[in-house]
Amino acid sequence: MHSVFKNLGLDQENYGAFSGEWHGGGAVHEKISPVDGKSLGKFRTASPADYDKVMSRAQEAFTKWRTTPGPVRGETVRQLGNALREQKDDLGKLVSLESGKILAEGKGEVQEMIDICDFAVGQSRMLYGLTIQSERPNHRLMEQWHPLGIVGVISAFNFPVAVWSWNAALAAVCGDATIWKPSEKTPLSAIAVIKIAERVCRATGADSAIFSLLIGDRVTVGQKLAEDRRIPLVSATGSVRMGIDVAKTVHGRLGRTIMELGGNNALIVCPSADLEMATQSIFFGAVGTAGQRCTSTRRVIMHESIADKVRAKLLAAYKSVPIGHPLDENTLMGPLIDRQAVDTVLHSIQRLKDEGGEVLYGGERLDGDKYFGGCYMTPCLANAKPDFKIVHDETFGPLLYLLTYRDFDEAIAINNGVPQGLTSAIFTNDVREAEKFLSPAGSDCGIANVNTGTSGAEIGGAFGGEKETGGGRESGSDSWKSYMRRETNTINYSTELPLAQGIRFGTDDAGSATA
Repeated sequence: MHSVFKNLGLDQENYGAFSGEWHGGGAVHEKISPVDGKSLGKFRTASPADYDKVMSRAQEAFTKWRTTPGPVRGETVRQLGNALREQKDDLGKLVSLESGKILAEGKGEVQEMIDICDFAVGQSRMLYGLTIQSERPNHRLMEQWHPLGIVGVISAFNFPVAVWSWNAALAAVCGDATIWKPSEKTPLSAIAVIKIAERVCRATGADSAIFSLLIGDRVTVGQKLAEDRRIPLVSATGSVRMGIDVAKTVHGRLGRTIMELGGNNALIVCPSADLEMATQSIFFGAVGTAGQRCTSTRRVIMHESIADKVRAKLLAAYKSVPIGHPLDENTLMGPLIDRQAVDTVLHSIQRLKDEGGEVLYGGERLDGDKYFGGCYMTPCLANAKPDFKIVHDETFGPLLYLLTYRDFDEAIAINNGVPQGLTSAIFTNDVREAEKFLSPAGSDCGIANVNTGTSGAEIGGAFGGEKETGGGRESGSDSWKSYMRRETNTINYSTELPLAQGIRFGTDDAGSATA
């Protein structure tokens, strides 16, 4: 870790607030790795005074940044992407050691940051408005998009750096400043990213306070971001409970939110499906990141005619999954984020049993020297029924429910019959089933896939879900509009003053009222 820290500019004790300079007047905490229970380093949280300083500097940076031409803003983001390319290996290792995800996924997360920077650079030249046909002669009607302001970004531990980039890269090319509150469970990765962004801004001449940082608890930082009227938009990723609290506060002051909350993602396996492809996809979706992705596969809905085959294939895969140190290239599943996360999964498994469910494999805590004193467990595969209460809750870990159906409409009803609506998938070679799944009568999720799994979204499509997932959209497509304010303009280049809708209001030449 010494070389990784050195290359990323980290010290053994690091400040957790940045506003063009590093500071932090709060408590000092130690980050313990879930991989081996050892210390990675220390960080100092933000104090209330740090919050005020960061907010003031972010406002100052925004007033300059908003008038910088879009393509010039894009150049800073382009160089940020290049800097991330140069430090992909080191940052990927840090993400793995801090969050527990395997190295391939840690590096993949940094690649996602690079990809969204590339996307945002192109977008910087395409912040398009509209020219609209006016009903009044010699008038031009148009729409423009202007920078919005300061964007608060609240991210979770499971994607400790990528979620920031989804927001920050697009917000930056749109002319906004961002204030990032990362998870206190993954602080060092956030500090490393902002140090990279700081160096880039100094090289391009941009005010580095456009990428500000506040590491702190809910009261000191999170609640203040939600309450602060100087922040017109808060993008929050986390639990449904957290999202509801943030949304109530932000919407209570008529601010905007982008919410990325719970996912209880299902994958339907139809009789015509390629079972080899389906089970491979389920396996990655359920076990990847130790089941700690928002998009993790949590429910498999199998037609009863092929259910036994799917179970057998999944059992074989689960029994052979290599669990261990995430930097070992042979490892497919590392630790959960902490021991409490393991406790939560074990509690859900007990609830499943209490409701009559059957554990087919796994669901055990792994202790001992082989597992480095970390937070490891075996992934759990279980038979369940769609109406179990536990099946309707999201358990953030490697717990997969196997469900069956007879009729295709029943499968769609099971898919939609939970409060969450992030992502969904179907494996079928029947075009009618595929098309219905994607139709208005099909999946009610923000993401619906055919013959590919619930995980692994690309940055080109807007990411987000419906219902308790929050309705927000980040990353690609037209999500850039969330970070801007729309302004409608009317330009009258005539010598008369006609009103819309043909209204006449005033007096004639003789002084008589006209209508």
